[in-house]
Amino acid sequence: MEFGAASSRVLNSNHFMCLIPNPKKFQSQSVLPSSNLRLPSNASFQISSSISRRDCTFKATLKDTNTLTPTVKKMSGNEFELSSLTALSPLDGRYWSKVKDLAPYMSEYGLIYYRVFVEIKWLLKLSQIPQVTEVPSFSEEAQSYLQGVVDDFSMNDALEIKNIERVTNHDVKAVEYFLKQKCQSHPEIAEVLEFFHFACTSEDINNLAHALMLKEAMNTAIFPVMDELIKAICNTAKDHAHIPMLSRTHGQPASPTTLGKEMAVFAVRLSRERRDMSQVELMGKLAGAVGNYNAHLVAYPDVKWPQIAEDFVKSLGLSFNPYVTQIETHDYMAKLFHSIIQFNNILIDFDRDVWGYISLGYFKQTTKAGEIGSSTMPHKVNPIDFENSEGNLGVANGGLSHLSIKLPISRWQRDLTDSTVLRNMGVGLGHSILAYKSTLQGITKLQVNEARLSEDLNQSWEVLAEPIQTVMRRYGVPEPYEKLKELTRGRAVTKESITQFIEGLELPKEAKSNLLKLTPHTYVGAAVELARTVDVAVNLVNGTKVFETQSVKS
Repeated sequence: MEFGAASSRVLNSNHFMCLIPNPKKFQSQSVLPSSNLRLPSNASFQISSSISRRDCTFKATLKDTNTLTPTVKKMSGNEFELSSLTALSPLDGRYWSKVKDLAPYMSEYGLIYYRVFVEIKWLLKLSQIPQVTEVPSFSEEAQSYLQGVVDDFSMNDALEIKNIERVTNHDVKAVEYFLKQKCQSHPEIAEVLEFFHFACTSEDINNLAHALMLKEAMNTAIFPVMDELIKAICNTAKDHAHIPMLSRTHGQPASPTTLGKEMAVFAVRLSRERRDMSQVELMGKLAGAVGNYNAHLVAYPDVKWPQIAEDFVKSLGLSFNPYVTQIETHDYMAKLFHSIIQFNNILIDFDRDVWGYISLGYFKQTTKAGEIGSSTMPHKVNPIDFENSEGNLGVANGGLSHLSIKLPISRWQRDLTDSTVLRNMGVGLGHSILAYKSTLQGITKLQVNEARLSEDLNQSWEVLAEPIQTVMRRYGVPEPYEKLKELTRGRAVTKESITQFIEGLELPKEAKSNLLKLTPHTYVGAAVELARTVDVAVNLVNGTKVFETQSVKS
């Protein structure tokens, strides 16, 4: 089918057209069954084509011909300056107050600050190398001046660097120029201005800055909230260690547990991931343009640059990676982000379980005056904190997953794809910390409904089939499983029917007496003790006494 200068087609729910370019002709082929496409029946798909040899352009729009579509009022540029209402990311708008603790580390300001920090520390390191005679040891006053540039670094300083970047179109070079301007008034430092960024590629500075950003963000913002969350779940476990609860496997009644023990499971799981991520070595390099110290060795061939680089990286509190290209390989980042993803996955499991317990009526939620659960149903008290947490954990994991998959991959000795991706570290961490705080808030609203828990247990005497058949096995009663299956499967089981069955068994008197005393409320095994000792388990996981929680109930 050949097209002229212009052509149009109308697409409805019964047909889908795919246009396949060809040097001479354009063929229209139906490629999807009608059930795979659902467009409004009045939607029009306009195609205009112009053919010049092998080039073809198409212009397509969807139109709704029957309704008037509202458009956003056009505003001036000033009205759409960044604010909580205009921010594209909800982290910078709606949720700012809950994530702002990350801003000093994960923001553009944080990246610039740590670049300045690394550049100054490298200049100071050069002054300590005897063979680099052009940079003599700095006086205490000069060292104090340089340290002051770091300690007094302000938002205005960061803005000045951004202004320089508008000219250089290079963010790291802008930092170098800023430092030269900042220090040219100091006579001693002015003599060695060209040793700022000496023998460095931008990634020598960036990789160390990113590692320091992550280190401080994790230690200052993420880990404290994780620990608070684990502690809150531990407290919940111990407070409710003694409260029996019907288990559910495959959604069906199963052997009873206690509410506290099920909370303890999550505390220990989260602790294990918390430990693993704290053990990830944050790596750094300072090996030049392709990782071989090429420029270093030409300028100062007698200096043991690999050792100097190792000492410098370790002095920043990082681990040294000696085998690199232009970039640090980012493998440690992948490991860290994968660990955070797993922590988040466990927390999603927790959120969903608590959501389910609320749905069953096992938990009530405290209400707050003035709050509304539904715009149309006044009675609603929704589990919004756990739902908000689950949603944000999904967003966080999506971003962190891409970081962990993409960052270890770089073409040959380096491509630039990691640069823009690394600027999104704060997005994954931001949605994570937002989720942790939502779960924490939800936990504070929970009230156990013991009457509802007891009601389910009273209606589930069939769960005693397991202990009865197990005792029958011990004492050689033939076909114990089959007999209990016949009694309980698909039938209503009551206290009376269970009692009658036990009394008819040929068992030792003591064994029969113990079975007759058993109820769904008391058949909880070691659950109570497991919940009460959750602190011990958490501390064993971490190999140290991380914290002790106080149970509200003795």
